[in-house]
Amino acid sequence: MTLLLEKLRAIDFENIVGQAAKKADEQIIADWRSTGVKFAASSERLQSVYYAGIRKLLDCIVPNHKEHPVLQEGGAYAGCWLESTGTINAELLSRFLPRVSHSTYLLFAEFQREDGLIPYKITAVGPAYRQIQMVTPLARSVWNHYLMNGRDASFLRRMYQAMSRFDDWLVRYRNTRRTGCVEAFCTFDTGHDLSPRFWHVPDTAHLNDARLYSPESPILPFLAPDLTANVYCQRKYLALIAAELGELDADQMRWNEKAEQSLSSLYQYCYDETDEMFYDRDRNGEFVRVQSDVLLRVLACEVGDRNRFDAALKRYLLNTSKFFAKYPLTSIAMDDPRFDPSSAYNSWGGPVNFLTIIRTAHAFEYHGRYVELTWIMFPIISAMARMTRFSQTLNPWTGEEGYTDTYSPAILGMLDYIERLCGIVPTPDVELWFTGLVPYPMDHGEEVAEETAYSRTVGGIEFELVNTRQRSTVYRNGEVFLRLPYGVRAVTNHKGELIAIIGMLASEVEGTIQHEGKDYEVTIKGNERKVLVGESFVTMSDIGLVTPAYR
Repeated sequence: MTLLLEKLRAIDFENIVGQAAKKADEQIIADWRSTGVKFAASSERLQSVYYAGIRKLLDCIVPNHKEHPVLQEGGAYAGCWLESTGTINAELLSRFLPRVSHSTYLLFAEFQREDGLIPYKITAVGPAYRQIQMVTPLARSVWNHYLMNGRDASFLRRMYQAMSRFDDWLVRYRNTRRTGCVEAFCTFDTGHDLSPRFWHVPDTAHLNDARLYSPESPILPFLAPDLTANVYCQRKYLALIAAELGELDADQMRWNEKAEQSLSSLYQYCYDETDEMFYDRDRNGEFVRVQSDVLLRVLACEVGDRNRFDAALKRYLLNTSKFFAKYPLTSIAMDDPRFDPSSAYNSWGGPVNFLTIIRTAHAFEYHGRYVELTWIMFPIISAMARMTRFSQTLNPWTGEEGYTDTYSPAILGMLDYIERLCGIVPTPDVELWFTGLVPYPMDHGEEVAEETAYSRTVGGIEFELVNTRQRSTVYRNGEVFLRLPYGVRAVTNHKGELIAIIGMLASEVEGTIQHEGKDYEVTIKGNERKVLVGESFVTMSDIGLVTPAYR
């Protein structure tokens, strides 16, 4: 047994997180303990940040009006926001505290307005409806939560009904130009505070009515690519949900047809073939030429095939003149003269936002770009190792924390990135990912963690993963059952039976995999996926790498 594994097993979760600050925390701490999730590192600094984040996460979980625990955005934002708390935040939290995610999702269905509008936020004083403010598709988050946490049909049906009615509302009120795109009426519809995308556009809808835009504006409404992509993806998942709930084939077909209509409108009105970029189109038919994280938002909504995604990586997301800052990804392109790197305030005009960080993984993993994702994760984890406040923003040059603190997307981003890089990730596909990497010392050669250990209990089985720069060892109920060379991700089912391996380094990995008393000599390239067939690993996909660009 390694010293680090002993350290992991010796962690007293309640003691290290501290006593419950409020009565509701007692059950939350018990829920966390039931997942078996713990993290240990050779670096006390990173380990301390990890548990400090969990302590602060407790401050972001409060009882609602029914005394059910719900997630709050945290920091300067008192309440639950549809664009984040009720979607991507809750989706990540489902891996750790599913009961809280469950209650948070239902809150938005409960407070849906009679005409179908879902509130953009819910605070202690009640729901608010003055804008739509949506980014991550709610249906995708709900579907993934459903698959990972017991397949509660009553929950799924209630959310399906609410999301269907909201789709009707958007068609009725946000398609005034009859293009099939979803229209932005104000800055806050997309949560893009201070973004040059919305200069000379009001922050809120006309008369604080989400059905109206300013009649005095010469450019509104915008045909918005991120809102349109959201509805495209939403409709794709509503079709899946309809099938799961046993709805008529006509309902599934209707959602798929509506999704295709959204996709067609997105490309017809919001895509510039020359720039290979998605832009708003104003009421005069002009593109609003601000290259922003709208691109990533659209890609995270599963728009486009791998070729389009790879082109976006090369030209924009991994381009150091565009979004691939020292600490990526910026909120607008760095070569835009309107770019402002300041992270001192709530801004989408340049700095790195943690909401971008937590939306990034799905966009990359959907197309099998696992290695390229680590190039985002390594510098961000280096910045995370220095965090003390869990802010909304990071400086893209220095990685220093910026505006506000105790911000749940920053906390969940830290938990998510550590688990994806060197932990045990349960997926909606009923797989477990054991990733054999450790954080790389990106800043001044300072160690982040040369060795890590992680545990998670799944289906009553306790799994532990210990990573060094030489190899990774996986334990099942205290016994070694899998060893991997460094730089490999193992994919298993929930029993720990090996299904596949994925190359996680830019360089080729050679070594021996030991599993259930058998040795397998393997060579695997970055992003290559090999499946275990009989006594050998067979390549299922080998897509190569998309390398960074500089102009």
